[in-house]
Amino acid sequence: MARVCQVTGKRPVSGHKVSFSNKKSKRRFLPNLQVKRFFLVEEDRWVTLKVSADAIRTINKNGLFTVVKQLRAEGQKI
Repeated sequence: MARVCQVTGKRPVSGHKVSFSNKKSKRRFLPNLQVKRFFLVEEDRWVTLKVSADAIRTINKNGLFTVVKQLRAEGQKI
């Protein structure tokens, strides 16, 4: 599975690693992804999502059922 957050869509981005002498070389910035299980009370089942730390905060704020409903509207199978 790719390194993409299922909720926010965050993915790796590229940039420069800058040394002390200010030489620049290419590097990748990876999102802070976690594979996490959430209990969906409305359906009485566990849901496993690959989410970033930012998405976990979004789920805590908006509620899991709201986020899952939005993902299903976008066409993701959950």
